[in-house]
Amino acid sequence: MSEYVDLGAPELYLNRELAALEFNFRVLAQARDATIPVLERLRYLTIVSNNLDEFFEVRVAVLKHHHALSSAAPGPDGMPSAEILARIRERTLELVADIYTTWQDELGPALAVEGIRFLTHSQWTEKQRRWLQGYFQNEIMPVLSPLGLDPAHPFPRILNKTLNVAVVLQGRDAFGREGHMALVRAPRSLPRLVRLPAEVAGADFDFVFLAEVLQAFAVEMFAGFNVCASYQFRVTRNSELVVEEAEVENLARALSEELAGRGYARPVRLEVGADCPRSITDMLMANFQLEDQDIYRCDGPVNIIRAGIVYDQIDRPELKFPRFTPRLSPVFEKEVNEFDVLSTRDVLLHHPYESFASVVELLRRASQDPNVLAIKQTLYRAGKDSPLVDLLVDAARNGKDVTVVVELRARFDEEANIGLANRLQEAGVQVVYGVVGYKTHAKMLLIVRRDGDGLRRYVHLSTGNYHQGTSRGYTDIGLMTSNQEIGEDIHKVFQQLSGLGPMIQLKRLLHSPFTLYSSVMGKIEREIEHAKAGRPARIVAKLNALNEAHVIEALYRASNAGVDIELIVRGACTLRPGLPGVSERIRVRSIIGRFLEHSRIYWFGNDGNPEIYCASADWMERNLMRRIEIATPILDPALATRVYEETLENYLRDNTQAWMLGDDGRYIRRVPGKGQEPYSAQQALLAKYIN
Repeated sequence: MSEYVDLGAPELYLNRELAALEFNFRVLAQARDATIPVLERLRYLTIVSNNLDEFFEVRVAVLKHHHALSSAAPGPDGMPSAEILARIRERTLELVADIYTTWQDELGPALAVEGIRFLTHSQWTEKQRRWLQGYFQNEIMPVLSPLGLDPAHPFPRILNKTLNVAVVLQGRDAFGREGHMALVRAPRSLPRLVRLPAEVAGADFDFVFLAEVLQAFAVEMFAGFNVCASYQFRVTRNSELVVEEAEVENLARALSEELAGRGYARPVRLEVGADCPRSITDMLMANFQLEDQDIYRCDGPVNIIRAGIVYDQIDRPELKFPRFTPRLSPVFEKEVNEFDVLSTRDVLLHHPYESFASVVELLRRASQDPNVLAIKQTLYRAGKDSPLVDLLVDAARNGKDVTVVVELRARFDEEANIGLANRLQEAGVQVVYGVVGYKTHAKMLLIVRRDGDGLRRYVHLSTGNYHQGTSRGYTDIGLMTSNQEIGEDIHKVFQQLSGLGPMIQLKRLLHSPFTLYSSVMGKIEREIEHAKAGRPARIVAKLNALNEAHVIEALYRASNAGVDIELIVRGACTLRPGLPGVSERIRVRSIIGRFLEHSRIYWFGNDGNPEIYCASADWMERNLMRRIEIATPILDPALATRVYEETLENYLRDNTQAWMLGDDGRYIRRVPGKGQEPYSAQQALLAKYIN
């Protein structure tokens, strides 16, 4: 590469919002894959719908806000906000069309073959219509509050992502008022899917969307009027909470006040049925203060995400991925004391293939052990009814000194975390909310125990959350250790989070926002120097996302210097691989499979003395600069080899679930080459751990 190439040039970077949107096309491909069990395909479809909701609630909402204020500074790609919004719309229209084509032409028929049907009103038999009419009269109508629009009944407040039906009327009511338009808001208490009973169902499982029922029997809500037509719609609102943390005395109270208004924040998207006429969309647009580019037409239910409810309702194992029981780590298989094990060796856990129960049992023993003096833990997403929270409460009641760092600003878990913090405080746990302006995203558990004549620290560090639900569906790495230096490092980090201390010096851990970024950059530079000296140079990293411009520029320089770089990036990646003279030695792949790839692993070849880190941080600007994150080295050589082989080398072999990123930002799915056997990294791990 010429030394005059500007590696910061905008054309060398993909746009982060468009890269995030692109991920959903890869997930949707799972819904269209006929080799995947059909209920799993349905689940993938609803995952895409949920992702799209969150994309508009946060990314598009923030972008629109800054665009309206003319305060949207271009990112590394240099694309102005108006162009980003236009391209988001263009690509989203393609995605929405693909979602409903998949639903209508592929998934719906495949489900019907298995006796699972989602019936539209035109498909109802007379017997089904009578039953649904009775259901409407007895179960739905009593909780509805249809609203006729007139000067005394202005357009109502519509809650974020709720189902609504606009009804066109003709005629006069008992007061002589002429009807033109009415709205029906579906209360949250009503099920969005109605299952027909066996006596009227024509298949094993017949479901009807609530919107179909509301539209079919709208005439009963407006007796005396002629119901000309009805159209379903759904509005998506800005869900990004903005709290000026430095100006509030109580973060929990301030967030609670913000949450109360989240459901009615500024609209950013309007979904309407494909048959909705322009006059109705104009009326809705005017009331929501939206424009044409904010309207998305749905050739099917506007709340198609609700179809996913049936996944848990239908007990048909043959229509789902084969069940498996995560293996208990061999070192904990017998009745052993976890502290005895960890005092002599490190233990690595690879979820979901290995059970999260080992972490729960460690905390359970700590909560009861009379020699345990203190427990400190971070909680980002804990989940409902978390056994870990129960054990922290028990530990406090058993006289342990318990400190928990609860991240109140974990997006879409804010309300749950406020409740969790209140419960812990009531039990006597010292709860802190981290550092103003920096989300605590690190996953750490520290147990201080009296061993013999001294104190010893036992630590669990993870790439994922302390959440039993996600531990069964996300791939993550957890490390248990009593290594003295790591224990001291974690102790210092907790002191920094709960107190007001100076900069801390850590011996083993990389710590964001202090040393993680500079260390990653330094290790890339070291590989560059190895390559320039003619020594082997290689970087392999597994991440959820990559968008930090300086890291990308360093990777470009490394590629140019002769460093081979393999990146396994599940979601958004703004690096352009394979550009001549810039990134020819960089390959980027995304693995989309049964489990959500969530572990973050950094590996640096270091001229035959490789270093490998497991981290809570992606190579994103927010993780490296604006969050509390931890990357821990795997010091045991056997465990380091295991992490490399299972989470990196294994994934580089995948030729069935891997998608290769091109320099244009589009992905192409890998397929086995001539004479190659199909290989799935996740299936290989299932076979290794389960059989």
